[in-house]
Amino acid sequence: MTRRIVDISVPLQADIKSDPPEMLPKIDYIGHQQTAERIATYFPGLDIKDLPDGEGWAIEQVNITTHNGTHLDAPWHYATTQDGGKPAMTIDEVPLEWCFQPGVKLDFRHFDNGYIATAADVEAELKRIGHELKPLDIVLVNTAAGVRYGHDDYVPTGCGMGREATLYLTSRGVRVTGTDAWSWDAPFVYTARRYNESGDAGIIWEGHKSGRDIGYCHIEKLHNLEQLPANGFHVSCFPVKIHKASAGWTRAVAIFDD
Repeated sequence: MTRRIVDISVPLQADIKSDPPEMLPKIDYIGHQQTAERIATYFPGLDIKDLPDGEGWAIEQVNITTHNGTHLDAPWHYATTQDGGKPAMTIDEVPLEWCFQPGVKLDFRHFDNGYIATAADVEAELKRIGHELKPLDIVLVNTAAGVRYGHDDYVPTGCGMGREATLYLTSRGVRVTGTDAWSWDAPFVYTARRYNESGDAGIIWEGHKSGRDIGYCHIEKLHNLEQLPANGFHVSCFPVKIHKASAGWTRAVAIFDD
């Protein structure tokens, strides 16, 4: 048996269209020549020329939110409560058992941008791939957005998972889901149009807000889901442990034991 690992995370990168403009990450790359003098301050009498090639260390100064890059959202991101009134979990409180479990992929690439996936859509796809959900399965949703990461149209691309679709999963014991789109919900531009027509605020962030009923986490900005089969792999998505935070970055991977 050999173990094969497929990277399903995006790189955290500045100067690409990965988020709305006001949320874009900023990364300042500080090179070896720039830091040589910093090293010298720790070692009085050190001549920079005595350092190998006169080089210091390479470091990066990063200005990001916990929702840049591939990240795991905690229930606290969606609301202050979960499970019918209990305090919502922050990312440092999420059980690690949730974050390493068998994975299943739903292929929703054929849905139009802005489409709201329903419970019937989830049930039909599970039937098509012959998978019966088990508690703690990690369910990944492959949308049309996955191949558009970094392009101008990434944020408004892909379908979203609605309230009933999300509850279909969480009511069966799923506690971690994921999408290769910018958001678990439909792109805001489409929800805004629907809200303008209906005036119903209940449709805003409806997939996220279902976490008030059943607490769960989801991964956003996954990548390479096209490379995965429907099942037969494990997902590892342990989040960075940030005190009382709404999310944590994760190097999500799919693990195969071939």
